[in-house]
Amino acid sequence: MVVDDEALVRSGFKLILSAAQDIEVVATATGADAVETVRREAPDVVLLDIRMPDVDGLTVLRELRALPEPPVVAMLTTFDADEYILTALRSGAAGFLLKDTEPEQLAQLVRTLMAGGVVMSPKASRAVWQSHPGARAVDDLEAARVGRLTGREREVLVLIAEGLSNADIGARVHLSAGTVKDHVSAILGKLRVSSRVQAALLAQRAGLLDNGPRRSPEAGR
Repeated sequence: MVVDDEALVRSGFKLILSAAQDIEVVATATGADAVETVRREAPDVVLLDIRMPDVDGLTVLRELRALPEPPVVAMLTTFDADEYILTALRSGAAGFLLKDTEPEQLAQLVRTLMAGGVVMSPKASRAVWQSHPGARAVDDLEAARVGRLTGREREVLVLIAEGLSNADIGARVHLSAGTVKDHVSAILGKLRVSSRVQAALLAQRAGLLDNGPRRSPEAGR
């Protein structure tokens, strides 16, 4: 399901995604109609505009997260450094992507969301951290938690932050999906976070990603 205040965006995303044989766009909606449409259509994945004039995306996200069986939600944004992205991720969004994402990538991103992966546009992700310096560096406690991860767990954490599902991580590092699931559970426990997105954000702040921001020299000392 695609939620956006602009009809052209809704129809464009629907056209692109409907071309994939394994994806069905069950509905499109504006912010005002989003929650009721989700209740009626029960989509697995919702692509939700973060800025809408009628009802903003953060409000819709909170209402969707409160549903008995909430869909996976990824935020759509036009701005590389949208100030609301961090709030959305911390409120339960499974990731975010720019509206100018290449059409051939869009279907794969939806598949990643459906498989339990994290979607964070590298271009937008770098811009977010650069524009919010106060959120960039890990504090001493977070650094200590990251330091308790084993080498394998760090490897899995980086792949989580790259958006891979458990099955994809297993294929990459030659482990069974069950073993990867155990590693993910251990990582979330050691980092004291409740979701893959929160773990990915911490990986970004700790500088574990090649293209991500590095933590400040003082952090973790």
